[in-house]
Amino acid sequence: MWYVSTRGIAPRVNFEGALFSGYAPDGGLFMPEELPQLDRETLCQWSTLSYPGLVKELCALFIGSELIPKDDLNDLIDRAFSRFRHREVVHLSRLRNGLNVLELWHGVTYAFKDLSLSCTAQFLQYFLEKREKHVTVVVGTSGDTGSAAIESVQGAKNVDIIVLLPKGHCTKIQELQMTTVLKENVHVFGVEGNSDELDEPIKTVFADVAFVKKHNLMSLNSINWSRVLVQMAHHFFAYFQCTPSLDTHPLPLVEVVVPTGAAGNLAAGYIAQKIGLPIRLVVAVNRNDIIHRTVQQGDFSLSEAVKSTLASAMDIQVPYNMERVFWLLSGCDSQVTGALMEQFERTQSVNLPKELHSKWERQDYEQMAVMECDGCCVELCPGNCGPRRGNVTGIPRTVRGRGGG
Repeated sequence: MWYVSTRGIAPRVNFEGALFSGYAPDGGLFMPEELPQLDRETLCQWSTLSYPGLVKELCALFIGSELIPKDDLNDLIDRAFSRFRHREVVHLSRLRNGLNVLELWHGVTYAFKDLSLSCTAQFLQYFLEKREKHVTVVVGTSGDTGSAAIESVQGAKNVDIIVLLPKGHCTKIQELQMTTVLKENVHVFGVEGNSDELDEPIKTVFADVAFVKKHNLMSLNSINWSRVLVQMAHHFFAYFQCTPSLDTHPLPLVEVVVPTGAAGNLAAGYIAQKIGLPIRLVVAVNRNDIIHRTVQQGDFSLSEAVKSTLASAMDIQVPYNMERVFWLLSGCDSQVTGALMEQFERTQSVNLPKELHSKWERQDYEQMAVMECDGCCVELCPGNCGPRRGNVTGIPRTVRGRGGG
């Protein structure tokens, strides 16, 4: 499978190229050149799989056996999940009235990012050993990405990791998870400013293609396609766990509440939707509500300042994975996406064109509202079936099954 930049200027690459790139050289994000379409038969076959089994199928689909043979891929994914505390790796807890909680916190650092980063690190090591290369990973963090990234590569001989930690903007436990690792390949720096501000110099570094190539730099933030790929499995697993039968026509719809900061899980869910998974996405945000304003009003612009909340890892004003969403929403139009993102980078404010925003309104994102909840906000998506509520605090994912079309 080939991957192209959302801005359409950088040359296309295979999965290995996307894995080692982070940002594309033209400043865009890598996406599959063509999205496969899953038919009912494939969904039925996948419906009985475990979470690791779903990760294996999705990765095989988007990586290709010419890069990682199936047996090797399966071994890498088994190794990635070997240290998770729950035998299922991911577990669905059933609450009342059709509400379910998808437990994504059974990894070493208790962050849902352990799931995608543990796999991404295995893919990384596989190619590095094969090519006899060394890389330096540069990560900016609002908390959970940093500790999960460190855990995934600490002690690796062919990887050094540099983590930029915004002082005073992470929880104490996440700060300790990052600053108490004594492995020689781990380098953590406290920096002034919030996570959005520290992302700016990182993006500038990755725009210098010669510098990146000279020092073999890459990123493990969710700009990395491999992260988004693995996160697609969250949505498939939730759907199959909530759907007792796939014999109905049309397939049952499941509503998935996605707490999000940088929109990586939102992008993963949207891609899952695009390739055939019948889910409705509900976006949960805190008071840093740029995604909410984008959905409701087409207003993709920064607020005056990042607001501190109890969900500090979601205190993000620049949800960079929205670029992937815009690209898909525009029909994979790189010109439209590139113009939008370049204007945003220049002015920190974009009003989505009416044509683009109207496409969003025609989908299942419409009729969203916001409520305050434990110092955060949760978006609700009433649609035509009544409100669906999910408390974002401490719950990485809530899902609700709903019968019929």
